[in-house]
Amino acid sequence: MAIDRIFKDEAMEEKGERARMASFVGAMAIADLVKTTLGPKGMDKILQSTGRGQEVTVTNDGATILKSLHIDNPAAKVLIDISKVQDDEVGDGTTSVVVLAGELLREAEKLVAVKIHPMTIISGFRMAAECARNALLQKAVDNKDDTEKFRSDLMNIARTTLSSKILSQDKEHFAKLAVDAVMRLKGSTNLESIQIIKKPGGSLTDSFLDEGFILDKKIGIGQPKRIENAKILVANTAMDTDKVKIYGARVRVDSMSKVAEIEGAEKDKMREKVQKIIGHGINCFVNRQLIYNFPEELFADAGILAIEHADFDGIERLALVTGGEIASTFDNPESVKLGHCNLIEEIMIGEDKLIHFSGVAMGQACTIVLRGASHHVLDEAERSLHDALCVLSQTINDSRVVLGGGWPEMVMAKEVDELARNTPGKKSLAIEAFSRALSAIPTIIADNAGLDSAELISQLRAEHQKEGCTSGIDVISGSVGDMAERGISEAFKVKQAVLLSATEAAEMILRVDEIITCAPRRREDRM
Repeated sequence: MAIDRIFKDEAMEEKGERARMASFVGAMAIADLVKTTLGPKGMDKILQSTGRGQEVTVTNDGATILKSLHIDNPAAKVLIDISKVQDDEVGDGTTSVVVLAGELLREAEKLVAVKIHPMTIISGFRMAAECARNALLQKAVDNKDDTEKFRSDLMNIARTTLSSKILSQDKEHFAKLAVDAVMRLKGSTNLESIQIIKKPGGSLTDSFLDEGFILDKKIGIGQPKRIENAKILVANTAMDTDKVKIYGARVRVDSMSKVAEIEGAEKDKMREKVQKIIGHGINCFVNRQLIYNFPEELFADAGILAIEHADFDGIERLALVTGGEIASTFDNPESVKLGHCNLIEEIMIGEDKLIHFSGVAMGQACTIVLRGASHHVLDEAERSLHDALCVLSQTINDSRVVLGGGWPEMVMAKEVDELARNTPGKKSLAIEAFSRALSAIPTIIADNAGLDSAELISQLRAEHQKEGCTSGIDVISGSVGDMAERGISEAFKVKQAVLLSATEAAEMILRVDEIITCAPRRREDRM
């Protein structure tokens, strides 16, 4: 009894077997949770928060699902973390990474049960992952030099990424949108300059890509509705000084006329500021803060379009796109960089009026306007599109492409099996387990489509014994199909990231032999 009192009351520890069980079970539960969202026939999850507002999210994106879970199990948290990192790093493959890590642990559990030391398993996994990665590297195709081919590769990747999402019905349309948008970026992975505007109404097929920049604002009253050859000053400054802004100022006046004088002085101050701004020789002024009616009148008189309350992303993007800088002082006009664009006009999308800047200085920028039946649809569409955009922008930098549909997993599994046969010692068991975990991914893709996975996977394995085989699971026809013909491909970078992160995460959880949960320190009684 005395030995148990090392820890304080609320702290618990679980040792050895029990700790390992807890971490395996937690990780596998998480993997099973997102398993059903994998593949073109994967289902979506509804996440409902119990907070105020009871928001509902309908999503298929592994990272989004896991981000919203509150989980007690420490091993599950590791998996959630790798899926987040996968999301930030390459944008897609968030579900695959969790499922693969879960499968690796499931295999590892069996090995631990037959008394193989976790370190042996880990070194086997390491060898297997290295081997799998090399197998992928040899099979990856690079069409960077042939523009036509590269573009069709990109289209295929976009289609494949979108086919497991809500946009799968209109994947042609959206794949084209995504590829066009990313091609305009000319190789930068900065997705800032692709703006996504969501407007409820219409259907998903009404979404379109716009060459210019769209600001979700209305044009002020009595101001020019369209401006050609616009010179734009983007600013973040207060344009509402018709109150005394000195805090705690008390002004004692002995007659009403004095109040009028103060007001007049303020108006002059404002007028001066507006004159300074007009002195930049601009014909469009975009401000992040609000503009009162007096300065607005002054701008309108000068024939300058003034836009107020352009929120911060809007303004940063606008500055980026038009090649201007955000100014907050106007004393030396020569040092301020103005933005330029050919035409500013008001357009209607659905019910709303928006301001459209076309012919902007930075050709890379564009705006994707998403239309859809409801907010949930739009949010999910945006997430899916964002996945596609991330993957494409990564692919443009690292242009190697592999086929999809369970093909890369089977290729890797075959090589890893070879390695297992040639490795002496207990490690070979771990390496074999790795190959089983890899072939679990095509199994799950088939399962989600309601196909006979055991049958399909064994067919697929037989196919892959041939040289240069391109077979994968064709979910649409429900059989083993030729992935190259179907144009199902994925970015090499995504697959590699999935492989390496999953192995590392599994390794991390395998190393655990004790879990200590400790209670937070109590605050001393201050009462």
